[in-house]
Amino acid sequence: MAEEVSNKQVILKHYVTGYPKEPDMEIKNGTIKLKVPEGSNAVLLKNLYLSCDPYMRSRMQKKEGSYVDSFTPGSPITGYGVAKVLESGDSNFKKGDLVWGMTGWEEYSIFTAIHTLFKIHDKDVPLSYYTGILGMPGMTAYAGFYEVCSPKKGETVFVSAASGAVGQLVGQFAKILGCYVVGSAGSKEKVDLLKSKFGFDEAFNYKEEQDFAAALKRYFPDGIDIYFENVGGKMLDAVLLNMKLHGRFLVFEYYHLYPKYLEMIIPHIKAGKVVYMEDVAEGLESAPSALVGLFSGRNVGKQVVMISHE
Repeated sequence: MAEEVSNKQVILKHYVTGYPKEPDMEIKNGTIKLKVPEGSNAVLLKNLYLSCDPYMRSRMQKKEGSYVDSFTPGSPITGYGVAKVLESGDSNFKKGDLVWGMTGWEEYSIFTAIHTLFKIHDKDVPLSYYTGILGMPGMTAYAGFYEVCSPKKGETVFVSAASGAVGQLVGQFAKILGCYVVGSAGSKEKVDLLKSKFGFDEAFNYKEEQDFAAALKRYFPDGIDIYFENVGGKMLDAVLLNMKLHGRFLVFEYYHLYPKYLEMIIPHIKAGKVVYMEDVAEGLESAPSALVGLFSGRNVGKQVVMISHE
């Protein structure tokens, strides 16, 4: 008979309007049988790291026709994470495999959407990196910048939310290519990091600027070639006023280039040519606070929640 264990979960209590708040979520203690149902091709996962990402706000709202389904109130939140396979009904995965992809905000998950899981082969880097630089944010930065924006040496690049999970990578990719890069962030600490740690040419605190369009004109007197869009709103409006003819800006992601991306990025990480900053909260209980903090800019770097060491 399968062992039944406690399974702590982060539950969405109700749909959210505006930015999420901690009371919109609750921690519940459930139970789970550590066994894949007979005849199922599901995998049983022990979750190790969870990724806090801005798109999750949209999933906490009741929306029709969105590119991604809303969460279900009363059920665990789902998102990107890193996990260990405890049992598998699918021949592509075996006990002990490490994976990243979609999983539940809980200690253990039985997952049937195995097409959303990627097997982790390179373990010489921190496992948490697969929620960020080696996961969805990394792919967003790589595919968006190199494949969609098609940058050229010497072009001018502006990155909003530049100290975040995606922005810090786009800036470094642009510098490797020989572009002029400016980033915006929401505090002096983050602005300093952009220049001292990530190698941006210039950076500014958008909270100190009364006129975004004028600020961008200061840094880009001849206009912006590429805008990597992470925030929208007034910043996007200001950028559009400063875009060059044929300028490009990016709003989406895709995964078929993942093997090609790993070939490029892992040697850069190991050689120290690309650095990545994380903000790690410990324990599933800290997940609601960590997610909410994204929207006030409390995190410095990629926001991760560590549930368990392997």
